[in-house]
Amino acid sequence: YRRLRARETRLSEFNQTEIKAMLGSYTKVLFVRDPFHRLIATFLQGMGISPSFSSFVQEVLDSGMHDSSAAWKPLVSLCRPCLVQYDYVVMFGFLRQELGHLLRRAGLPAGSLLPELTDSQVQWTYRWLSEQMFSELSAQQKQRLSHFYRWDLAAFPFSGSFLSD
Repeated sequence: YRRLRARETRLSEFNQTEIKAMLGSYTKVLFVRDPFHRLIATFLQGMGISPSFSSFVQEVLDSGMHDSSAAWKPLVSLCRPCLVQYDYVVMFGFLRQELGHLLRRAGLPAGSLLPELTDSQVQWTYRWLSEQMFSELSAQQKQRLSHFYRWDLAAFPFSGSFLSD
């Protein structure tokens, strides 16, 4: 799209006609991940300065929606899935299967382009980490996290999420 070549521009800076034209000219792919897993990954990558997962979660909850980092901000607020009609939604944990399908649909050789992904090991590891880290949280933190991510949980099928319970 002509204006995108000049500089990096946020979608919200365009008018509705331009947005519709741009989005109609692209294949739109949204990669989604369980919000609790995103919190764990952010904490483990050291993006929070908290000494414990529980205190990190408290920082996230205290920051609220307005001051939150994109690393843990709800996906619905970042990607606007109700406004943008994505062509594909790829779930973390099923990357090998879904990326292969996506590459084949794009006419690309799926096998040679995909990195070695072991989805079942990733799922097992995150299940174990989730159990450990969820047990560190107070009942109030669990409830507030579920509320903080309520729209993500409603928009995407995170059936095994600890925040859905």
